[in-house]
Amino acid sequence: MTFSHLKTGAVLAVVLLTTGCNSTFNLSSSGSSRNAELVWGQFGMEDGSFTKPRVLAIDQQDRLFIADRSGRIQVFSRDGEFLRKWWLPKYKNGMPSGLTIDDDGNLLVADTHYFRMLVYQPDGKLLKDRTIGGFRGYRPGEFNLVTDVDRDSQGNYYIAEYGEYDRIQKFTPEGEFVLQWGKLGRKPGEFVRPQNITIDKDDNVWVADACNHRIQVFSSTGKLLKIWGEEGHEPGMLNYPYDLCLDEKGHLYVCEFGNSRIQKFTLDGKLRGVWGTYGRDKGQLSRPWSLARDSKGRIHVIDTYNHRVQRIRL
Repeated sequence: MTFSHLKTGAVLAVVLLTTGCNSTFNLSSSGSSRNAELVWGQFGMEDGSFTKPRVLAIDQQDRLFIADRSGRIQVFSRDGEFLRKWWLPKYKNGMPSGLTIDDDGNLLVADTHYFRMLVYQPDGKLLKDRTIGGFRGYRPGEFNLVTDVDRDSQGNYYIAEYGEYDRIQKFTPEGEFVLQWGKLGRKPGEFVRPQNITIDKDDNVWVADACNHRIQVFSSTGKLLKIWGEEGHEPGMLNYPYDLCLDEKGHLYVCEFGNSRIQKFTLDGKLRGVWGTYGRDKGQLSRPWSLARDSKGRIHVIDTYNHRVQRIRL
């Protein structure tokens, strides 16, 4: 099924095979129509082009690392200049759904359909001894579909997954299993596709619980600290939150796949800003997957179905 015939403001009800959730989402225009500061990228396989880019991460030099459905990771300057690329070891079964830059400057890859986390140096060298997982299963250290990974201040890894085992597993810096929490469900502390995680300065784990349309926050030992979010299309409500990031001023930025917009909240869920509507024009989005914040406080958004990146201030 394609969506090229849809007009801005149209409402589409569809079984979301791409999300792993059975529900509907809304393409109505509910956000701000302010233009983006910068828009770049186009459909294609050439260097600097994309085929449905999914995820990005930004390092301390504001270089953007972007994975798309071609099986490659491309690196760009903050203004979209192509720098280099490399190919994933395997990509026939599917592509990564999470990227993170750790404190060492390495790129952590949620290699979703190969049930593992990969670690690359910024130049694309795979650190094979840092791989965690690679076996499908429910036992500690095994995974179903890995969605994202992050590290805390002690160097511990947190790896999220969905499928039969919607949970988060924690590992030491050496890759040894520590603990796990969560299961498939809709009660507090349970998940239906924990699509993205990020670690705050206190080592709390923030989770975009995508198909439950909410945000959950846990301690580093898995204790539930807070939960907020309500399914819907009005400002302040959530519809398939796929990615999130924090700033140093107490704000959380959420990328909504279902509502094709970015929202800015306080840490307890109070709305502070909305950007984006569904569409193809500058300042509009089509089912965005990911966002990241650079050193200047600007938000870079992966505009997935438009095969491009937009840079905004919110």
